[in-house]
Amino acid sequence: MREDKDVLTVTKPLENREVVIEIKDLRKSFGDNHVLNGFNMRLYKGENLVIMGKSGSGKSVMIKCLIGLMKADSGSINVMGKDIRTLDQTTLDDLRTDVGFLFQGSALYDSMTVRENLEFPLRRHMNKFGEGLDTESLVLETLGNVGLAHTVNMMPSELSGGMKRRVALARTLIMRPKIILYDEPTSGLDPITSKEIIELMLSIQQKYKTSSLIITHDVDCARVIADRMILLVDGIDYAEGTFKELLKVTDQKVKAFFKH
Repeated sequence: MREDKDVLTVTKPLENREVVIEIKDLRKSFGDNHVLNGFNMRLYKGENLVIMGKSGSGKSVMIKCLIGLMKADSGSINVMGKDIRTLDQTTLDDLRTDVGFLFQGSALYDSMTVRENLEFPLRRHMNKFGEGLDTESLVLETLGNVGLAHTVNMMPSELSGGMKRRVALARTLIMRPKIILYDEPTSGLDPITSKEIIELMLSIQQKYKTSSLIITHDVDCARVIADRMILLVDGIDYAEGTFKELLKVTDQKVKAFFKH
């Protein structure tokens, strides 16, 4: 464990940027298993922040705490100016409409068509858009932005793995989120499809002006997409910097992330 938190912080703080997510001293244990031991992070408006950690390092626990699905033991989580620990369920649900989440397994509803999958969140949160929403046009536009307008009447079983991931991203985008959380976006995909998904993520960020938090163990994904990275080790934000900066760090725990 670090004796000095600044030792492995090798990039300058972006003090002039708006912070959209801030986590301070987050701690979570399950019995004697201390998963998060004082994790800290800031996501700035308009950036792609990658968090890398080995399996079981606490990435999923951190995400669940962040979106209010799991209660942390201590620490603070501030999302777009709101402390999620203090929100009632209705306010938390409203906040979640501004935070899109791309699940690792896409999590499409198998019994619904692609159109119905995209319409589902719209029906639940019609108040966000007001009266006169042209659902059909919005569905087709959003699918078009991920290159899959032709799949609108298809079932998930008719889609490839990469297509499912794109449709899941479209379902996230249709709510016009300000922040997108990606959970292992390239997991289980072949190299060519992974590259396509990464390029799509970059395109989406520019088109929708989103801020993105990307959880991944894919070094190639991090290399291309990360504006900044945090390495999660021993339950803490062990190292922080750009990909190139961290690649030069001689600390063995950091070097282990970049070995193929």
